[in-house]
Amino acid sequence: MGEVRVRFVGGPADDLVRDLPAEPGGGPPAHWVLRHPGGAEVPGEPGADHLYERDRPAPGGEWTMRFVHSYPVGAGE
Repeated sequence: MGEVRVRFVGGPADDLVRDLPAEPGGGPPAHWVLRHPGGAEVPGEPGADHLYERDRPAPGGEWTMRFVHSYPVGAGE
């Protein structure tokens, strides 16, 4: 299984670029839950989780993942 480069659009991870596992068709997963890039607000506690969904490939082969919503702190565990 390979990887595909994605850019997160919107939400707290806006403009973050990361490599994700590629699906058999070569695109990223349909949905991805991302832990808040800043980490937990309270040390030792889980941070909020943010749901992104696959959008479309951008020119140059990079895909975008569009922000959907945030889960309350620890709800994605």
